[in-house]
Amino acid sequence: MAECKDKVVNLLKTKYAKLLYDNVKDLPIIDYHCHLSPKEIYEDLPFNNIGDMWLAGDHYKWRLMRAYGIDEKYITGDADWKEKFLLFAKAVGSAYGNPIKDWVALELEFFFGITTPLNEATAEEIWETANKVIAEKKLSPRKLIEMANVEYIATTDDPCDDLNYHKLIAEQGLLKAKVVPSFRVDNIALARDKAYPEYIARLAKAGGVEIKDLASLENAILARMDYFVDLGCKFSDVGVQGFPKSVADFDKADKTFKKLLAGKAVDDEDFDGFWGYLYVFLGKAYADRGMVMQLHLAVTRNSNTVMFEKCGRDAGFDCVGDAFDVSYIRNIIDKMNMGGGLPKTIIYTLNPTMYYPLVTMCGAFKDVVIGVSWWFCDHKRGMYDTLETLSELSHISSLVGMLTDSRSFLSYTRHDYYRQIVCDFLGGLMGGEKDAYAIEVAKALCYGNAKKLVEGE
Repeated sequence: MAECKDKVVNLLKTKYAKLLYDNVKDLPIIDYHCHLSPKEIYEDLPFNNIGDMWLAGDHYKWRLMRAYGIDEKYITGDADWKEKFLLFAKAVGSAYGNPIKDWVALELEFFFGITTPLNEATAEEIWETANKVIAEKKLSPRKLIEMANVEYIATTDDPCDDLNYHKLIAEQGLLKAKVVPSFRVDNIALARDKAYPEYIARLAKAGGVEIKDLASLENAILARMDYFVDLGCKFSDVGVQGFPKSVADFDKADKTFKKLLAGKAVDDEDFDGFWGYLYVFLGKAYADRGMVMQLHLAVTRNSNTVMFEKCGRDAGFDCVGDAFDVSYIRNIIDKMNMGGGLPKTIIYTLNPTMYYPLVTMCGAFKDVVIGVSWWFCDHKRGMYDTLETLSELSHISSLVGMLTDSRSFLSYTRHDYYRQIVCDFLGGLMGGEKDAYAIEVAKALCYGNAKKLVEGE
């Protein structure tokens, strides 16, 4: 990365912040949670243009364009990439305060050497310049990963996925970076979905187990989990709407699962108990295998039914969910802990009002930590607020570090954005003198803590 004083986005306000940044700016990136495609990484096709590279699957940018009033044709519709890019540039030009404006500037500077601000007036020039760089350098997913000094990538994968591209990437030694799967259990948890019996049939086939009751469901899950672990999986994940309030015993959970499997209606209390049982079971399985459990909380999915039916999931129509009683989470974590099955756990929330109780709850359990500001909270204020709350109520060194959560191979500059914020925050607390401890904390928050998780420490 360039010296921060010369960067188009400079968030460092003190000389001590700059000193800290000099110690972390060139550290490798551990990307322990993202939505990049292993297929695209394996195939490594050069991008055609910056519109395709930037806008093909990034719902962060799609939401910004919709908020500006751009027609859906130019977002997820059939307009050509240049038309989409020019309208995105128009939206970004006046998006003051939105982190995407900073992220765009960082991406243009780092990957293309462009320091001109993107807006309606500069869009044509930047389109031509960026596309020239793409063509000359044949920029592709793997080249962008290598340029960003990425060391580790954990993609997001359903338990039924065959992970063929992960195997091919590893077998052929295509990247310095390690690319491994993560065990994402949303479709197992969404047991009231109409397509749930169909999904369970897929899981049964993938696991080589006939699923007819809770015991056989568990066997299928464990078979798939072991398959993932054999291919380097270290992280699990779930990010569904809501959270279980209770934990049923095995017999009651078994009866409920059989009803769900048959497509029968299940009341809220029975479903909730099954859901809670499932989370405790998964936690024990993760702990037994040295996996990290990630819980993404307080999200409302697919809020716009018309657009969900038109565009599908993950198209930019999710939103911040209501805060809920942290005792629900504590109950699940405590059940895992009492049964000797509490894995290392990272808890994220989209609703910032939950940070205070969550940070204090995490402090009651070993190896349970709050996650970095996520999704709608990963702007400057959100990150500073998280750092401040964590440092006041816990120990700042417990923060694992930045997760990209990206759909774009250009998004790795968000780590630089985060690193500047961490260094600015710590620099403001150094008391007017050089502090070796602050340097070590900055290194831990920007790389070291995530590295320890990856290595199983």
